[in-house]
Amino acid sequence: MSYRAPVNQMTFLLNAVLGADRLAATDLFAEATSDMTDAILGEAAKMSEVVLAPLNRAGDLHPAVLENGVVRTSPGFADGYRAIADGGWVGMAADPAFGGMGLPMALTVCVNEMMASACMSLSLNPLMTQGQIEALEHHASDEIKALYLPKLINGEWCGTMNLTEPQAGSDVGALRTKAEPNGDGTYAITGQKIYISWGDHDLAENICHLVLARLPDAVAGTKGISLFIVPKILPDGVANDLGVVSLEHKMGLHGSPTAVMEYRGAKGWMVGAENGGMAAMFTMMNNARLGVGIEGLSQAEAALQKARAYALERKQGRSLAGGHGTIVDHADVRRMLATMEALTFSARAICLDTAISLDLAKAGNAEQAARAAFLTPIAKAFGTDTGCEVSELAMQVFGGMGFIEETGIAQHYRDVRVTAIYEGTNGIQAMDFVGRKLMDGGAAARAVLAEMDDAVADATTTLTQTLDWMLAAEMNDRFAGAVPFLRAFALTLGGSYLAKAAAIDPAYLPLRNFHNRQLLPQVNALCKAAVEGASPLYAFDFT
Repeated sequence: MSYRAPVNQMTFLLNAVLGADRLAATDLFAEATSDMTDAILGEAAKMSEVVLAPLNRAGDLHPAVLENGVVRTSPGFADGYRAIADGGWVGMAADPAFGGMGLPMALTVCVNEMMASACMSLSLNPLMTQGQIEALEHHASDEIKALYLPKLINGEWCGTMNLTEPQAGSDVGALRTKAEPNGDGTYAITGQKIYISWGDHDLAENICHLVLARLPDAVAGTKGISLFIVPKILPDGVANDLGVVSLEHKMGLHGSPTAVMEYRGAKGWMVGAENGGMAAMFTMMNNARLGVGIEGLSQAEAALQKARAYALERKQGRSLAGGHGTIVDHADVRRMLATMEALTFSARAICLDTAISLDLAKAGNAEQAARAAFLTPIAKAFGTDTGCEVSELAMQVFGGMGFIEETGIAQHYRDVRVTAIYEGTNGIQAMDFVGRKLMDGGAAARAVLAEMDDAVADATTTLTQTLDWMLAAEMNDRFAGAVPFLRAFALTLGGSYLAKAAAIDPAYLPLRNFHNRQLLPQVNALCKAAVEGASPLYAFDFT
């Protein structure tokens, strides 16, 4: 079956459940009315369904290749990218002063989900550029903004993020890439970066790399890192001294070229303050964390649609309940489909809620900034876990046919798996959740708990008790229980959103009841695991 954008559920969540009308009440987003939302999402849905979705299989079967130092993209990707750029979808949330639409992140999130559900490999390209745009808006000089932002926003140029090195994965402070002053305000960047999504390609005139590097006299660790913009083509039209060493051979996302990049004294310009690279990069990474959560959600939605359609048409065995005469009649298949529906709904609501808080914070609400920061690791970790779980369940619904590549289910599972690793593994997200996100004494956590619907009161009581334990515990004991605590929080949020949805639209009652009876009871067990502490883990000898 072909992909169909879930516009109705998106608009229902935005307008009825999450209160996105608060955005139009601000001066910054006064034009973001429900009518505008409907029009934008409608157009994005058409592009995603008609233009992008047919490219997904081609990208998987015909990966990007490196030829004579140039990356050639999958068939049809150039036309798909041009549709994205010409439609203005890259710069939806960007500053209108540089050609952006200035629309809320909440709408960008919806559009990004549609594009990724249709063709995740291609959608990663504009996602990287959007993160770079935000980093430059916040940290670049006026000269850099004037040169780069208009072309990034209109899609003439693309952006990347260069953090990881062979010896420095999540430990960014261990990087060795050097930045030596040229004496004219520019820097010579030398080093190698790995895992660079869309590090090179033939879709745009120029590719602008944001590169973390260390000045000659910089201190060790993250405090000695600076950020530089290093374009493939310099402003005078000359090729910069950088290139692609190789492309990674990956489990999935074959249409998205993941490059090993080499910088050979390439010319770059500093973005932000000297030794302030991590602060600038975190702007881009936080944008990317929500974006990657959406990537996970997108594959959950795409896999769910395929599984639901297959269950309605596949005849196999005989159900004791009768009905359609297809496998959708079987109780266990219905259990899997309901689980997929509940997880996908919850992940979408969490991501949209996070985006709305980011928008309200941008409009001047400081309390919403703290709320958005608290929700971001949940959106990333739960969104991507959901993508992996739902894709796996979809394969189970398909049975043996799910393991056969022609059905497309295997591609969703292969493509989505890396999202749980991107932008800090989900374990790191959970550690951030119980570490940095509780440095306020749990104020943001308690505020979110207080908002939850009374229908999940038992779960919020358990979460509150677990939160108190976390705040009193040693950090390594917190880390040991971080993953189950984050998931418990996400499942409770999902139950709260579903309770509100069912109170507005009775069509959500069966899903709410299923979530409350099948998924929400997991919160108690998860919280019990969360407070076990670290000592049981160190009883093992893994040598």
